[in-house]
Parts: sequence; C-alpha cells; structure tokens
Amino acid sequence: MFTGIIENLGIISQLKEEGGNLHITVKSSISQELQIDQSVAHNGVCLTVINIEGELYTVTAIEETLNKTNLGSLLKGEEVNIERAMKLGDRLDGHIVQGHVDQTAICKNITEKDGSWVFTFEYDPTLNNVTIEKGSITVNGVSLTVLNSKIKEFSVAIIPYTYQNTTFKSLSIGDRVNLEFDVIGKYVKRLNDLRG
Repeated sequence: MFTGIIENLGIISQLKEEGGNLHITVKSSISQELQIDQSVAHNGVCLTVINIEGELYTVTAIEETLNKTNLGSLLKGEEVNIERAMKLGDRLDGHIVQGHVDQTAICKNITEKDGSWVFTFEYDPTLNNVTIEKGSITVNGVSLTVLNSKIKEFSVAIIPYTYQNTTFKSLSIGDRVNLEFDVIGKYVKRLNDLRG
C-alpha cells in the first residue's frame, strides 16, 4: 500500500531482459535503506526488490506488467518516481494507492499557468475506469486531484515543488503514463454496475 507521495527520483542504471521478464536496476539515494523482498513503487508500479548492491537495487517486471504499464519503454539514464510502501500508523498525505496500474494514458496538453502547470491526459474509456471532479488519481505514481473530468480525459494541476521533484519536469506531449484510478471509486463503480 502506498500514498502517491513520491519519496525519491531513481535513475535507471541497467535493463536486462530474461524471457518475458525485465530486470530493472535503479540508482537511488534510498537503496541502502531497502531490504530484499520489500515493495517499492516505480512510476506507480509495485515491484519487489530482488537485489541490492551499494546505491543500486534491482526489481523485476513480468511480461503482463510490461504490457499494461509504461515500464517496458524505460531507457537507461531515465528517471523514475520512487515510493516505498507506507508504514502502518503514518500519516496518509496522498490517498490510498495500491501500486496496481489500471491502464495507461497519453499526455495531450501541457499548459503553464500562474507558476504551475496543467497536464491533460487522454485514456481509453472502454476499460470502464472513471474520474470525478476533485477526486483522486495516480499518474506515474503521483497522487493528484482531478480537474476537468470528462469521459476519456482529465487534467491535473502540478505545483512547482511536484514539478521539480517528480518526472513531471521531463514529461512531454505524446508521452505514455501509468494511471491508477481511485480504489474507492472503483468499488463504487463496480457495485453500481452490478445493480445494473
């Protein structure tokens, strides 16, 4: 379980394919604090630490994860948003995030507005995920508030601190991002669908 508050930016040090899996080695200032078997979210995807060597640690993404997220398009030297699992009893500063990506979206527009930025994303509405105005959404692991909720599109406002301390600073129009929709909203939608 995560909060969507990014703890650190990691740098992709090595990418190694093995069968349908991808071993991702990340350089991070928190590497030495990690433990084998610990869960760490990378751009919002929960992965298990399998090796630690100094300031480097390695996680593995399986084929299904690579097909459903943007991790398969990572490049050596690229930054990723990192968050360790939350501790029970800590403040929940973001929202409840599972680290299970529901689908991806494409960045359609970026507008600078009064010292902040508004990013607009378009996603496939046939997968039955929904956003609501002022509801929560996780974009590449970052807990955000939805603006301009539409059938297949929404926007988020990014303050300067978030912009500088996450991968939003390198996000461009046309880039693919990971989305995790609000878990409470998913249960409400499912119950409503069952009522028919």
